[in-house]
Amino acid sequence: MERPLSARPPRARLGNPPAGPATGGAGSPAGRAAEFFELLLSDAPAIEFERPLVRARAGGADGAELVELERVKALALAVREAFAARRRRETELTALFDTASDLAALRGVDSVLLAIVRRARQLLGTDTSYLTLNDDARGHTYMRVTDGTVSARFQALQLPMGAGLGGLVAQTAAPYATADYFADGRFRHTAEINDGVRDEGLVAILGVPLIRGSQVIGVLYAADRSERSFDRSEVALLGSLAAHAAIALDNARLLEETRTALDELSAATRELQAHSSSVERAAGAHDRFIDVVLRGGGVEDVAAAVTDALGSCITVLDEEGRVIPADARPTEAGLPPDPAAALTRARATGHTVRDGSWWTAAVTVDSELLGGLVLHRDDELPESDQRILERAALVTALLLLIRRTAGEAENRVRGELLGELLTSSARDPDGLRERARRLGADLDRPLAVAVARVEERSRARALAAATHLAATRGGLAGMHDGCVVLCLPDLTPGAAAATVHRELTQAGAGPVTVGGSGPAHGPAAIAPAHAEAARCATTLEALGRSDSAGSADELGFFGLLVGEGRDVRGFVASTLAPVLEYDARRGTDLASTLQAYFATGGSPARAAEALRVHVNTVTQRLERVGRLLGKDWSSPDRALEVQLALRLQRLAGAAED
Repeated sequence: MERPLSARPPRARLGNPPAGPATGGAGSPAGRAAEFFELLLSDAPAIEFERPLVRARAGGADGAELVELERVKALALAVREAFAARRRRETELTALFDTASDLAALRGVDSVLLAIVRRARQLLGTDTSYLTLNDDARGHTYMRVTDGTVSARFQALQLPMGAGLGGLVAQTAAPYATADYFADGRFRHTAEINDGVRDEGLVAILGVPLIRGSQVIGVLYAADRSERSFDRSEVALLGSLAAHAAIALDNARLLEETRTALDELSAATRELQAHSSSVERAAGAHDRFIDVVLRGGGVEDVAAAVTDALGSCITVLDEEGRVIPADARPTEAGLPPDPAAALTRARATGHTVRDGSWWTAAVTVDSELLGGLVLHRDDELPESDQRILERAALVTALLLLIRRTAGEAENRVRGELLGELLTSSARDPDGLRERARRLGADLDRPLAVAVARVEERSRARALAAATHLAATRGGLAGMHDGCVVLCLPDLTPGAAAATVHRELTQAGAGPVTVGGSGPAHGPAAIAPAHAEAARCATTLEALGRSDSAGSADELGFFGLLVGEGRDVRGFVASTLAPVLEYDARRGTDLASTLQAYFATGGSPARAAEALRVHVNTVTQRLERVGRLLGKDWSSPDRALEVQLALRLQRLAGAAED
């Protein structure tokens, strides 16, 4: 192994051997030779190595000694150059190791590339350094990073593929250097590139390729603003830095691809998890829907299942966008601004539609709109959850269709039974009772019969409301002779008529005129009660009381005309009861005073003459009658009823005598 120069033993001087004290002095040949070592140790400039020779010549040294000093000087300069080369190599290796360390630390690719071009500029001692990359998609080369540049135009330079010095480097995949860029004709000049180089003031340029595999992906440059020749060591150094830059770019590409793959994998995992969750929700909801259908559940059960599956409350609408049931309230979030319009759009598209925070699915059978389901949710409703809502709407349609079909069948049966009760002579009362029992009705309970006269366009709606009322109250309902007929248990005729009028009006079937009668006991009593209720309804219309309800008892003396039993005593009692009871308790004869008053045309004076009493007495008796019957007893309508009651009482009394 070669030892360092400082460790080698001193060589014997060629020529005359050292002799005498002067041999080792500063002016001796040996002393002059040692001076070269001192210059080496002090890293003196090359010009300083001429000083020992100058002194030897001035001291009168002979030719042989001068030749020897020349040889020692040459050796010292060679050693000095070797030391300098080693220092440069150490610096270059340190820079390469630092670059490799940057790559190992996985710093950002931009910072690594910037460090590379800075080190290239420092190690080669150039004015600038920069790096360009190829963009194969766009067909040009662009400036990626620069150091030492001052021209914004140069920093944003984009070069056509194959143009300029870089184009030559990319085509040959080999380094290329020029001492004078503008005078070099070995590559293709373009006005754009020349203008950019001229703005930056560059003259000497060295470019080395960045190679990934067999492909040139860019060029690393070192450039001076004056003429300069680049030696092999500088080309090799820049090539090493370019190799590191290519590695950095390739690592960045691989890292980006890895990150992209990880992101895609994470997204796929999240999507798979979301899909699995949606599948589980859909499966759970499907099982709930099947259970609702199999156990005969209702729309509210479907809404509860959707609420559990999606975590949002559901509001059920009818075909006109109204909340059902009628006594239900929408969720706290309310309803869409125009529920009917949302239902129409959902029906037209066949899918869930969004209106702000509300999601609406139409409940349809073929092209018929039966209603809708409205879900409130501020965030986006995934497509899978929209399918759950649409499936819930389908199940709701099935339940409504089943309910409607069953209701239509039951209504038809109820109507047929009621028709037989109204038209037949009840030849099989026990059979009729059994059929009614199967429908939840008891013909032996006291039944009030109500007849509702409605306009033809409203009959379907009125019948639907009447059927619902009869079913909920354990009665019967149907159409007969163009009127809606109901039999309702445990109600007085007047209460039954008022109830039917209220329900049918609320259902939108008005105007409705309802007559009531009863109570009817047994199958045979329903037909006569129906006839009386029909006469009551006709009488109400004849009296100008359409869109109202009443019974024979409530019609006063008109009830006598339409009532089947014509309860004369009841009419007399309900009209004159206070007066008759007063006469019975006090022994007075207010009834006779009333008869005389009406018989004389309503004249108190002539009535007093007929009764042979003072006119004041008649006046006092009439005032008493007013207190007993009410102040309006003498109005035309009430007076007619009072006169009729007085005559019927007198006739009834004569018949008993």
